[in-house]
Amino acid sequence: MNRSDPADNPLRHLPPPDAAARAHSAHLCQQIDSAIDAAGGVLPFADYMALALYAPALGYYSAGSEKLGAGGDFITAPELTPLFGYTLAASSAELLAAAGGGDLLEAGAGSGALAVALLTALAARDALPRRYLILELSGELAARQRQRINAELAPELAARVVWLDQLPSEPVALVVANELLDALPAAPFRIGADGEPELRYIARATTSEAATHENAPTDPPPHYLDVWRAPPPAMQPILRALRDRYQLPIGYHSEWSPQLAGWLHALAAVVPHGSALLIDYGFPGHEYYHPQRYRGTLMCHYRHRAHDDALRWPGLQDITTHVDFTATAEAAVAADWQVAGFTNQANFLLDSGLLDRLAEQPADPQQQLLDAKAVQRLLMPGEMGELFKVMLLRRGIELPPIAGFRQRDQRARL
Repeated sequence: MNRSDPADNPLRHLPPPDAAARAHSAHLCQQIDSAIDAAGGVLPFADYMALALYAPALGYYSAGSEKLGAGGDFITAPELTPLFGYTLAASSAELLAAAGGGDLLEAGAGSGALAVALLTALAARDALPRRYLILELSGELAARQRQRINAELAPELAARVVWLDQLPSEPVALVVANELLDALPAAPFRIGADGEPELRYIARATTSEAATHENAPTDPPPHYLDVWRAPPPAMQPILRALRDRYQLPIGYHSEWSPQLAGWLHALAAVVPHGSALLIDYGFPGHEYYHPQRYRGTLMCHYRHRAHDDALRWPGLQDITTHVDFTATAEAAVAADWQVAGFTNQANFLLDSGLLDRLAEQPADPQQQLLDAKAVQRLLMPGEMGELFKVMLLRRGIELPPIAGFRQRDQRARL
């Protein structure tokens, strides 16, 4: 696509933000500008992404705009239907039992939809956790979760929910993380003309640079531009190893997650005897670095439209990358986890009884149609069924065959 032609520019088709949203983004840009200046004129993209998503009161996940559902920018499986959470209860109940009971921690709870469905289904199974902990860094999202949970759950269930802004000090039996890893700040890189990896940085654009940017003309002109430089010394062997392992050619773009290993290490410290379910979209390494994926996986979501300009309207759009599940498994093992299961979402949900849950729903024709459409989206390969994966990790416990992984455990794909 020739982005120099305004008619071909996909950003032309994005609904423009209103004046208040533009002012909000401009306020965040001032903070990003300060970070660029403090870094000497260029800022690693991962640092930019962290500010764009998580800057207090200004980042995409920290500010007050609606993110999830029809009125937001994207929709997640728990938002599609409570059947997702009802079905997840099968494996959750078994994993809590294997750990001898204890606390369940949901890392990043979105709108609270998964917590409502999962607690409801676990109560029906007489398999409730001691407490349902929600780790949420966004005060705005935590407030919305409280409102929903208090409105939709029985008081005795809502009373089990505790909000945290950091990992708990007490041991946890089970961690559930749905679409969390994709939002960890990413380090985009490319293989330069000399065959060496180059890291993506950002810099402020001058007026003349903005006018000639590949996405110009757009409204407003880009405030930031990409700068490609050699990675810092500590990152060079990591990116070279990826280049050599997957035989990445000159010009190949991709991403690496600098926070993934640290997050898994920190999580291991609070799960001495338990497990973790990681649900996200992504691929095993040999598919993540497939030749057809030569432009990388970084995507932005704005009002249910996807595009790849992460420098557009900081604070107003989601920025994500797909998950490299091979790298996740290797980082987990290095953090003293064991990989106990891996499969795609369709296999996981079918093995966990999703179709049985669907059959148990009220016999209202209109609701049945809505439920059937949601289930189709969860299962179809062209929708979420194949793109989303589920990884089971364990520490300090033995596990029996767990719902979701009994029929088609695909750890060999890693």
